[in-house]
Amino acid sequence: MSNKENFTPEEWTKFLESAVVVSVAVSAAAPSGLWGTLKEAAANSSALASAKSDTHSNELIKAVIADFETSEGRTDIQKAMRERFAGAEPDDCVQRSLASLREVSALVYAKAPGDAAAFKIWLRNISQKVAEAAVEGSLLGFSGVRVSDAETATIREIDKALGVTS
Repeated sequence: MSNKENFTPEEWTKFLESAVVVSVAVSAAAPSGLWGTLKEAAANSSALASAKSDTHSNELIKAVIADFETSEGRTDIQKAMRERFAGAEPDDCVQRSLASLREVSALVYAKAPGDAAAFKIWLRNISQKVAEAAVEGSLLGFSGVRVSDAETATIREIDKALGVTS
């Protein structure tokens, strides 16, 4: 079982970042306005909270969540996110997110192969929850779709970046 001590500080920051980057990719693929963005952010937070209480979560997932709860972990993730997305347009955010997920996928496979599959599926599930959080293309909450075509395509790209099948 892997935890923070198995990785360099830079590698560990990539793991922390990955739990947010999957949400950024989906949100940037189909911007949902203020309320949609808030719902998507809440879905990300909810996914992290539910994994904390999930007795089936592996040690790597639990370690990432535990670090989110520390001020040092939150500071590291905020700094990493500012650096990764500085000056980025929505399309750039998606591409930078996918590049980050490819890095994390290779890293977890190389350094924590026993935790890799569960960790990657956890990230993929976060992206799905974020995509389902807000109705896309609605007018005052009427009509629209639960998951837009752009979000569906981005989730497929996330699957490829992580090397998982849906």
